[in-house]
Amino acid sequence: MIERSHLSILDQIDKQGSLTKAAEALHLTQSALSHKIGKLQQQIGAALWVKEGRQLKLTPAGNYLLKEAKRLLPQLERLDRRLLEHARGELGRLNIGMECHPCYQWLLGVIDPFMQQWPGLEVDVKQRFQFGGMAALFNHEIDMLVTPDPVRATGVSFEPVFAYEQVLIVSNQNLLASKAFIAPEDMCDQVLYSYPVASERLDIFAEFLTPAKRQPKSHKTLEATEMILHMVASNRGVATLPKWLAARYIQSLPICALSLGSAGIHKQIHLGVRSTERELPHLNRFIEVAKSQDTGSLRVD
Repeated sequence: MIERSHLSILDQIDKQGSLTKAAEALHLTQSALSHKIGKLQQQIGAALWVKEGRQLKLTPAGNYLLKEAKRLLPQLERLDRRLLEHARGELGRLNIGMECHPCYQWLLGVIDPFMQQWPGLEVDVKQRFQFGGMAALFNHEIDMLVTPDPVRATGVSFEPVFAYEQVLIVSNQNLLASKAFIAPEDMCDQVLYSYPVASERLDIFAEFLTPAKRQPKSHKTLEATEMILHMVASNRGVATLPKWLAARYIQSLPICALSLGSAGIHKQIHLGVRSTERELPHLNRFIEVAKSQDTGSLRVD
């Protein structure tokens, strides 16, 4: 009943604003477009839009079909590209989504050896999603999600690939630098710098401060790791980073890394893929490379 052309018509009417312009964009006559939609409306027994003067107003059925068109058309276009790539003997593209700012540094160490093994495969990394990483994975906007906080859901398979400790970075001039580890109450007079992520998604809040009913003196956000570390090194505040990433800067900056609590906060980077695609050769190999990466240089004793 529903054809791809119906979805395209609704999509173009929304984009172009009129039947005439939508027909032109689809290389159809206006009468052919109207005929297609008229036949569909007869089949489903409901109107998709009504005319109010020169304007078209979508009915509830029309709004529903438009919403589905916005969701399905990008997936169908992706299928077209993949089939064309197969026909041309090309490997295509691996779209990776990131839900972890510092994970990007780790990912670079995986991509390089992987691409040496798959030279015909293009890799693209996305760090911003309209509706979040899981929605991007379900909607086929990305093929793999990199996250330290996997959400278990039917249809998605997550694989842990790299364990690390989340630590507090402080200036050597900070009084906290002499402590063996940080307690939640130690943060009450500290300015906390972080990436621009909601507080409830930050480990230091979710796993350390909030359970202890403590808060930092203030919380400020910055985009760049180097700028965050500059503020910490100048003793203007503190920040949390993976211990392996902190190790790259400790030798060149007057900073040190401290465990959050006596036991520390221990995390793992996970790679998530759609379950139906888990055994695709390139995805399977990427996960293997991520697991086998020599991470000794990323750790701090």
